[in-house]
Amino acid sequence: MPDSLLSGPALLARIDALAAISAEEGRLSRLYLTPEHRRANDLVAGWMREAGMGVREDAVGNIIGRYEGERPGLPALLIGSHLDTVRDAGRYDGMLGVLTGIAVVADLNARGRRPPFAVEVIGFGDEEGTRFQSTLIGSRAIAGTFDPAVLETRDAAGTRLADAMTAFGLDPAAWASAAYKANDVLAYAELHIEQGPVLEALGRPVGIVTAIAGATRLAVTVEGMAGHAGTVPMTLRRDALAASAEMILAVEQLCSGQERLVGTVGRIEASPGATNVIPGKVRFTIDLRADRDPLRLERVGAVRARLEAIADARGVAIGFETLHESPAVACHPALMAQFAAAASAEGLDAPELPSGAGHDAMAVAALTDIAMLFVRCERGISHNPAERITAADAEAGARVLARFVENFQPATSIP
Repeated sequence: MPDSLLSGPALLARIDALAAISAEEGRLSRLYLTPEHRRANDLVAGWMREAGMGVREDAVGNIIGRYEGERPGLPALLIGSHLDTVRDAGRYDGMLGVLTGIAVVADLNARGRRPPFAVEVIGFGDEEGTRFQSTLIGSRAIAGTFDPAVLETRDAAGTRLADAMTAFGLDPAAWASAAYKANDVLAYAELHIEQGPVLEALGRPVGIVTAIAGATRLAVTVEGMAGHAGTVPMTLRRDALAASAEMILAVEQLCSGQERLVGTVGRIEASPGATNVIPGKVRFTIDLRADRDPLRLERVGAVRARLEAIADARGVAIGFETLHESPAVACHPALMAQFAAAASAEGLDAPELPSGAGHDAMAVAALTDIAMLFVRCERGISHNPAERITAADAEAGARVLARFVENFQPATSIP
């Protein structure tokens, strides 16, 4: 394999060039259907063409490169990740997977190799959901699960998604054309930074994902009675914030000690919010994740029951709103085994681990079998400018992905 095409320094140089496309000086912020998204698509499209791929942009703004196999029109192995970011982002989340996929195809092309299947590399337009608060738009569209009601959602400036698509040069009425036919796809593989500290703790550059955790997000509203901080005795208070504090600790307690289960209270708002007023109303969020749905759903029930008991004991009212519900998605065992064989051929011991974060793969799973390869991330930091990987680890991931593609065995025979 030509070192220059799969080398870590070459990959990181391209990532730096892509990360320079941002809406904010000194910070990486690249949102869906913005001028920065257009520039990113154009840059990535150029790299895809250099790698020997035909390039198209689909109806929702995904940029797609196709490398034909032994003959044109064969079903494809899909490789992808996303090009959009959160605000003030790190530069490897999403981007590493897209650019590594391009490098792998460039390597095949340089060696004149045409596999018995096509390879398509997809740069998804929207995974983060930062602009329109609707995650996985690009990958849901190709999987055929895009909800057209999302076209009416608006960003913070009041722009409808449909209007943003038109301004980007797309036809919002053509959204259904982005969907792939199942018999045109063999599998989906995604390389991604781990976004966690497990591989670093184990001293391993890459790992094989077993499943993407399912998630439940709740908004909890606690209502007590506001009152004067100086005149209402402690024994007669119905303090919504004090009750919420006990509830938040209960969430931590109920989600501790269970392997592969996490619970987080990430946001809290108290009102009226005055120093000398007892809080009468509090709203906070709960994010609960596990790679096994029965465990997650059991803990959600346990959390609700405990919080209701605390509310009853403190004389406050409580209400729950489900903000998000997604099931766990398992990676296919045969594809995991092929990744393990590829890693072993590169002299790497790749441990298995679940993903607590969501990825495009969880949407693509509605279309085809999926697999994911994680690359070690320094201190597990992600969604943050401090996101870091080494050139050596980037190259290790590229070489494992290249071997996976070179030796890929589809689950079904290719006509």
